[in-house]
Amino acid sequence: MQETISFFSGFTLNDLWFLGEAALRTLWISALSISIGTVLGCAFGWMLYEGKLAATLTLAPVLDVFRSVPLIIQLVLFYNFAPIVGLDLDPFGSGVVILTIYTSALVANVARGGIEAVERPMRRAARSLGMSYWQDMRYVVLPIGGRAVFPAWVGVALGVMKDSALVSVLGYVELLKASQILITRTQEPFLILTIAGAFYFALSFPISRYAAKLEKRWAQ
Repeated sequence: MQETISFFSGFTLNDLWFLGEAALRTLWISALSISIGTVLGCAFGWMLYEGKLAATLTLAPVLDVFRSVPLIIQLVLFYNFAPIVGLDLDPFGSGVVILTIYTSALVANVARGGIEAVERPMRRAARSLGMSYWQDMRYVVLPIGGRAVFPAWVGVALGVMKDSALVSVLGYVELLKASQILITRTQEPFLILTIAGAFYFALSFPISRYAAKLEKRWAQ
């Protein structure tokens, strides 16, 4: 007989393990999407900053669409449209694609703000010392601008991690989907959602705490 959490509950230790595995799947799809989306977002932010009119007329409207349209609509539309154009993607693949693009759209504005945070006289001084454009970007803009917008990036990352729950509408069994499955079976919504919330907290809290420590270290 399976062990239960309490005498009056049908929630078993195997169910807790099931939620734990789902939490790892949530972490995996979030980490993958945030990592790739951050790289793309930084590139898009640089293009928006340097591209002038061309980027404003082409890239900016596309990013605005992904920022403005609810994520759940993007997920459903892409998952159903992908097979039409020959893309054979499972719920995980579709979720990664949309979460990555969504993240990049959010990070683009953050990255552009970071570049703009570095004053032009400082950049001109770096160039006058013989630095190339890319050396200026690496040794001046990245350290100063990156620190200025790091809290905003952390907010984006935590938001995307929570928004990854919407991938459950495609059938991907992450933490929210696993909770719904167990609620249907056990009829214990309060207990299961409390445990799921604790898992989300366990995933998010270390990131926010580490980010806070980094900000304190940089402020010294």
